[in-house]
Amino acid sequence: MEHSYFQCSSLRFSVTFFIVNLLVGCVGASSSGNHHSPCNFPAIFNFGDSNSDTGGYSAVFGQAWAPAGETYFGHPAGRYSDGRLIIDFIAEKLGLPYLSAYLDSIGANFTHGANFATAASRIRKLNYTIAQAGLSPISLNIQNYEYAQFTTRTQTLRNRGGVFQHLMPKNESFSRALYTFDIGQNDVTSYNTGMSKEEVRDLISETLDQFSENIKDIYNHGGRYFWIHNTGPVGCLAYILDSLQITAGQIDKMGCAKPINDVAQYFNRGLNETVVKLRKGLPSAVITYVDIYKVKYLLISKAKRYGFKKPLRACCGRGGKYNFNSKYGCGAKMKVNGTEITVGSCKDPKVKICWDGVHYTEAANKFVFDQIVDGSFSDPPLPLIMACHRPTSY
Repeated sequence: MEHSYFQCSSLRFSVTFFIVNLLVGCVGASSSGNHHSPCNFPAIFNFGDSNSDTGGYSAVFGQAWAPAGETYFGHPAGRYSDGRLIIDFIAEKLGLPYLSAYLDSIGANFTHGANFATAASRIRKLNYTIAQAGLSPISLNIQNYEYAQFTTRTQTLRNRGGVFQHLMPKNESFSRALYTFDIGQNDVTSYNTGMSKEEVRDLISETLDQFSENIKDIYNHGGRYFWIHNTGPVGCLAYILDSLQITAGQIDKMGCAKPINDVAQYFNRGLNETVVKLRKGLPSAVITYVDIYKVKYLLISKAKRYGFKKPLRACCGRGGKYNFNSKYGCGAKMKVNGTEITVGSCKDPKVKICWDGVHYTEAANKFVFDQIVDGSFSDPPLPLIMACHRPTSY
């Protein structure tokens, strides 16, 4: 039986409890002795797309409509979800406030970091506008430019004293901060499934080369501790399932689009290889690779066990097999039998995985965070709070 080009198992990081604890107890070259304290990151600098955007896209292109934010914030809060994102739970765990979006000038406080993520962004540089392709022009290299400017301008402002000392990060925060990345989903979904294997391979290689260059740039600006998420099983998202012409043979046992997930897994394998190369080339960096794909697919495939229902159907949407309509998204106005209605959310978002057909609910984001925070799905298997310690196995 001939296997698909992309049909390989995802990376496995299964280790025994003993080995996990042994590694956690032994890692780190910066601490004295055999016991290491939590890292005490003073700030987080985040780069990504809508999976970790806390207001960048909303500041530039318009706020996400209600009922976004209904579960936790009680109002739209720049997030494409009913509540908190994984990056919000990361901030909570590290004892830091939620990140202000770099592009949002209203009420921003950057003392403990900044969020450069922007919805609809991808790694690859763009040569067309958002109106042409539906992608944000703020690709990863632009976020990198923003960060480079941020490192210098914030210090100029901080040196003025007064209120700026309470709104801008300290200079030493840049070398001690955690740099988080959650980007690549829009790259994967932009690859035409009709492309040849060689064309997809070349595009992924180009994409990962650009990712690597951006990490190196941030390293050269002082970044040392990197927490990198791979991309999730996008073939399980309602907007993909609704838009693609997929044959029955291309649907896996969970109802997900196998060709798209195969590409995502191939991308992730390349991303992991890129991380391995970066570790060798950046001697002072500590880079943690987090297998978000494995966690999200686990949640979808075992939804009932974890208290979730109908994992492929959107909570906020209207119509169709997946409760998703590409013309009328979550919060949009539409007419039904001559009456204007708002596309609203389901009765209980806490039992739904997919929020609006594209993004996850707060409950699903919390589930994913709870699985990754202790390092169980990471390479090396470092807990979040220990992600500044360099393993001796590097």
